[in-house]
Amino acid sequence: MSFNSNFVWGAATAAYQIEGAASEDGKGLSVWDMCAHIPGFVKGNHTGDHACNHYYRYKEDVQLMKEIGLQAYRLSISWPRVLPDGTGRINEKGLDFYDRLIDELLENGITPYVTLFHWDYPHELFKKGGWLNPDSSDWFAEYTRVIADRLSDRVTNWFTQNEPQCYIGLGHSNGTHAPGLKLGQAEVLQATHNSLLAHGKAVQTLRQYSKQPCQIGYAPVGITSFPETETPENIEAARRHTFSITEPTFWMNTWYMDPVFLGHYPEDGLKVFEPWLPTIKPGDMETINQPLDFLGLNIYHGTPVKMGADSKPQLIGNHDGYPQTSMRWTVTPESLYWGPKFFYERYGAPIVITENGMANLDWVNLDKQVHDPQRIDYMHRYLQEYRRAATDGVDVKGYFYWSFMDNFEWAEGYNERFGLVHTDYRDGKRTIKDSGYWYRSVIQSNGESL
Repeated sequence: MSFNSNFVWGAATAAYQIEGAASEDGKGLSVWDMCAHIPGFVKGNHTGDHACNHYYRYKEDVQLMKEIGLQAYRLSISWPRVLPDGTGRINEKGLDFYDRLIDELLENGITPYVTLFHWDYPHELFKKGGWLNPDSSDWFAEYTRVIADRLSDRVTNWFTQNEPQCYIGLGHSNGTHAPGLKLGQAEVLQATHNSLLAHGKAVQTLRQYSKQPCQIGYAPVGITSFPETETPENIEAARRHTFSITEPTFWMNTWYMDPVFLGHYPEDGLKVFEPWLPTIKPGDMETINQPLDFLGLNIYHGTPVKMGADSKPQLIGNHDGYPQTSMRWTVTPESLYWGPKFFYERYGAPIVITENGMANLDWVNLDKQVHDPQRIDYMHRYLQEYRRAATDGVDVKGYFYWSFMDNFEWAEGYNERFGLVHTDYRDGKRTIKDSGYWYRSVIQSNGESL
């Protein structure tokens, strides 16, 4: 049992969470710059103004990636760093930073996987309505063209958007993430539709303007249910629960994925959302439904399900004292088997785990090292399940641990540590954790050491 020889091992970050330099070298504001400065929006009133100072310490960080043995690095571009107003004027200093970062990665044998949008929406475009503006998908296509023109001579692996369930749902429905809105169902669905159009137009733009053949994916949350016990009935219940929409909520899969991979919204969702459906113009679904090379899935945990006596999926509650991370997320390695399996069966696209990891209570020990055996155990269990999916015929292409380094964890501020590398936020000192060295051994063996 092992992964294919071309399997890609990496780690991921996002621009606002690590770069810092939030208002330097011509960068424009993002909605996260705006919201992080609202008192109480982020725990401890933390902001990403300085974060990990990656903007100035990227060479050091790439050397740490090399020491860990990463084959690939999934980074995101800060849209307002390169287009301060969201459209129009290009900030050359911002593009120069990504030029240097890409070159540094390639010089050290690390393949860049670039995410175009990881939540830091330009503030100037937010003031024009953001994702509610009917021109928002064209704004995103213009931004994509700028990035393709500058980086596609060296970057061949792209993700359009990261976790629409979060930046639309958490950002526009319950208001806990930027831009902090609590809109009605109709507005949330319209923003979602415009965001999906933006995805499709970005794919079209990359296909047209990339300077070399490229691979393109999409990285939603893979909200996973798994069978309590592996009986045919429970497996079917878990599958149905993973892909069903039974109530008007943003926390589901198919509304964000069926249009992208199947070319239409799901029938059950159309019934549930019928009073609030967005304006869908002729050609919209064709624009959204662009051929993709892989499906990125961000999976951290799952929900156990069994088939109920009424032949409907029944959720299983967590047992007393269940294993959990410091974010209070359940530890459910099964999700990295059943998630890839279910999504591959439904959409037929090769799978890349674009995020998986755990927040832990890490600190530098007296011996100057960071010992995080819980994270090692977490990764070991989840990767074994992912390998089982590969053995059972799921076309898996890669795994990106979240996160390469401790960073600004959105509304949680600096209180949660997900990294393979410990960050001391007082002076920026980096320390590779035991999990980083353990991961290096997994990469070297292509997973055979699991």
